[in-house]
Amino acid sequence: MKLAFALFKYFPYGGLERDFLRIAKECQARGHDISVYSFIWEGDVPEGFDLTLIPVKGFTNHQRISDFSDKLSELLLQKSEKERFDLVVGFNKMKDLDLYYAADPCYEAKVSDQHGRLYRLGNRYKVFQAMEEAVFSIDTNVELLFISDIQMENFKKLYHTPAERFHSLPPGVDRSRIRPENADEIRIKMRQSLSLKDDDKLLLMIGTGYKRKGVDRAMEALASLPEPLRSKTFLMVAGEDKLKKYRKLAKKLDIEQQVHLPGARDDVPELLLATDLFMHPARHENTGTVLLEAIAAGIPQLISGVCGYAFHIENAEAGRVLTEPFQQAELNQQLFEMLTSEQWQDWQDNALQYMRTSDIFSMPDKVSDIIEETGDKRSVANVYDTSKKSIDS
Repeated sequence: MKLAFALFKYFPYGGLERDFLRIAKECQARGHDISVYSFIWEGDVPEGFDLTLIPVKGFTNHQRISDFSDKLSELLLQKSEKERFDLVVGFNKMKDLDLYYAADPCYEAKVSDQHGRLYRLGNRYKVFQAMEEAVFSIDTNVELLFISDIQMENFKKLYHTPAERFHSLPPGVDRSRIRPENADEIRIKMRQSLSLKDDDKLLLMIGTGYKRKGVDRAMEALASLPEPLRSKTFLMVAGEDKLKKYRKLAKKLDIEQQVHLPGARDDVPELLLATDLFMHPARHENTGTVLLEAIAAGIPQLISGVCGYAFHIENAEAGRVLTEPFQQAELNQQLFEMLTSEQWQDWQDNALQYMRTSDIFSMPDKVSDIIEETGDKRSVANVYDTSKKSIDS
């Protein structure tokens, strides 16, 4: 098949972007032609991908997104019958999709929870609501691919979308995160490169959007530790954001020597192995694939209960999940208890056993199956329509 994949922006370290790339590569490995449409692309373009960057106009993000969606629709419509794609797969909400990979929560539900009536009069609301309506309306036939069953229920309730259009997906952890046989050797080398001593504790956070991930919460917890534990505990945040604000916070909390903000990194698998505790005290998190990556690496975790994948950590008994609503005092106490606990080996063993016995890897394969099944169904439907028109004429 000729497949078009559409997403607003691509950069190598985003969760949605990494999901897109693995799905597209799996489809390519199955023999399908891959074209990609975006308006921002950072990093290398995979071999065999036909990338089209669509120039967009607008002073605000929602204006640029709306312009991209309009221009993509026009471009697809202008293609000749021979050039047309069999399916268009979107990784953001936009018009004229055949399949949508739902990495983002329900916008309408968020607006209802957080905003009043006046907010709905603004152009930002109108753009994002129209995008969501174009995907979930009962009048469309977009196949909906979900990694969060909780979010799926929000859309069904608000848009009355037929249940048969929803597809529940397993997680899709990159197998490069699986703890290798020489993990101890890698851990020693990485910790040496970070100038960590044997009795130092390394806390790791991964992801862009520091406020959403709860980086400030983790800093507060680190600052609350008693001495000498505090001076032997270090926090690294691997991910992009405006770092100046968080460096100021570290200085204010008198932990600037304990906090390392290197930005995005290419050596996350090695960093995980060097880590003593993975932290993710997020304010909101649709799923949190990074939590399962830490499980695959055998790293104990301390996370907020709001994370969609928090139940995996609970089921695996691979760390501790904070109660909701979030309380900083609980995070502070749990961090201290975990850093001084003798359960480390149990948490690691439990994580690795869960990784071996649970399906946390197959999402790209499942999505590719659904794409192929959708293509087959619509191909048969098109043949039927063509035959019917011929008979009627």
